[in-house]
Amino acid sequence: MPSQNVIECCEALIEKKLTICFVESASAGKLSYEFSTVMNSGRILIGGLVCYHESMKEDLLLIPKGTIKQYTAESAIVTKFMAKNFHRFVTSDICVALTGLTTPGGSESPTKPVGTIFLYFIFPHKEMARRYEFKGTPEEIVRQAIDMVATVIYNEIKD
Repeated sequence: MPSQNVIECCEALIEKKLTICFVESASAGKLSYEFSTVMNSGRILIGGLVCYHESMKEDLLLIPKGTIKQYTAESAIVTKFMAKNFHRFVTSDICVALTGLTTPGGSESPTKPVGTIFLYFIFPHKEMARRYEFKGTPEEIVRQAIDMVATVIYNEIKD
């Protein structure tokens, strides 16, 4: 069942007749899924793509070669490229990219611990990047990230 944040966000998108798409890594499709479970989601949700492995980011999303090696797959610049490149192929009013670290074994460091999530939003007249550090299990980190996506979108589109 979607959270209240996701429900309110979807209702606002429906009311404003705005469509949305997602390109996901750390959330592995759960972001798209959560938005799909809200009543009338077919009026807003265009779809999504899961690009978990760096090869998919480079091959499908055309992340420039060397970018992931230089900045890591879980970085602001890679998240931005994911959103911008996916949005070129998918027609929607809003596009959201999500990457991050939900478990140890990735590119975590003292300055980028497990729980770090990168988001990039493309709105009709604005783009913005966000970085968050969440705590908890992998599932809790993803849940918090999804709620934050919904909150940011809601705050941007509300009157």
